[in-house]
Amino acid sequence: MASVLDSVRSHLRDTDDDHRVTTLELFFDLVFVYALTNITGLMEHDIGGETVLEGAITLAVVWFGWCAYTWLGNQAKADEGLLRVAMVVAMAGMFFVSISIPYAFGDEGNAAMVLAAAYAVVRLTHLGVYVIAAGDDTQLRSVILGMAAVASVMLVLLFIGAAVGGRSQKWWWLAAVIVDQLGVYFVRSTRWRLNSASHFAERFGLIVIIAIGESIVAVGVATSEAQLSGRDALALLCGLAIAVCLWWLYFDVVALVAENVLRQSTGVERARLARDSYVYVHFLFVGGIVFAALGMVLLIGDHGHIDAGRYALYGGIVSYLVGHLLFRLRNVGSINIGRAVTAAVVLIGIPTLGGVSALVQVLVPAVILVALVAFEVSAFREPRNEIRRRALPRSEISS
Repeated sequence: MASVLDSVRSHLRDTDDDHRVTTLELFFDLVFVYALTNITGLMEHDIGGETVLEGAITLAVVWFGWCAYTWLGNQAKADEGLLRVAMVVAMAGMFFVSISIPYAFGDEGNAAMVLAAAYAVVRLTHLGVYVIAAGDDTQLRSVILGMAAVASVMLVLLFIGAAVGGRSQKWWWLAAVIVDQLGVYFVRSTRWRLNSASHFAERFGLIVIIAIGESIVAVGVATSEAQLSGRDALALLCGLAIAVCLWWLYFDVVALVAENVLRQSTGVERARLARDSYVYVHFLFVGGIVFAALGMVLLIGDHGHIDAGRYALYGGIVSYLVGHLLFRLRNVGSINIGRAVTAAVVLIGIPTLGGVSALVQVLVPAVILVALVAFEVSAFREPRNEIRRRALPRSEISS
């Protein structure tokens, strides 16, 4: 048996600190983003508090499944040997998870059971390959086996919820998410290995930009008609401005600083930082993007759910900005006052802008975010330029 495992592992390629994201991982991300699109669709068709909770639970399920493969792809190259096969199998599982999402909480059909079964394939494939990739690292293998026990309980709760159905399903699935994440601490997640800080930071950065891009697609599809009015054009420009600002706030300097901090950390602290800053804080980023996209679809598409659209758009932006506050606090130990104030202003807009048109409700956060970006570019010009200069390759600096 040992010789068989050694033979299988010989086809895996360990990573080092220079490892970067592979094209297969990008391919995997596209399937994951399809799940994000369907989560937006799940909430769009039946607006309400319960639907929002269902969307958030489903997002948490697929998000932590995606994160699991980011850790695995940091241990061994995703496009080599057994891991290439595992990634393709996981893609198939995530694809069936994605197509099941819009109907997962419905009273008819078997979508919930399909989702649970497909997700089981995603998680168990990950754990099986991870054990092999760990090789002789006994500490890493112990934490993987511990997570296998946690994942088993989590999957049982998913299957129970799918079998029970009805209004109680969401509570079973919420319990599954809670068990999954508490398990991360109980099995001492700091024993995970993070071989390449650059790969890890790049993976999460790419999923943020892909999610932002998908939000633009969702808005465009929702408003695509033969006749484009002036109101529609202005609303679409506001939606595009919001998306651009979300990109700018993350990628202009924040992502560069965070990657540098992660790269300079080592051992247990690197694993802890990766868990806190990326696995957990980035959930707020991606969740904020998903809800902001839902809000823009409802408001720009003028679907008659103005209040729900405002709550989703403004709440999504606040989630995104709070994520930035926590991201900076965890990485450099300080708070960005401008972004904190902006989050508070946007939050105040939820109860105070109920009487204005849908167009104005999209215009206001667009103006606020553009103003925030302009302020940061002007007020922090020198440190911003220095951070970006240090991040450039030497060939680009010299040119």
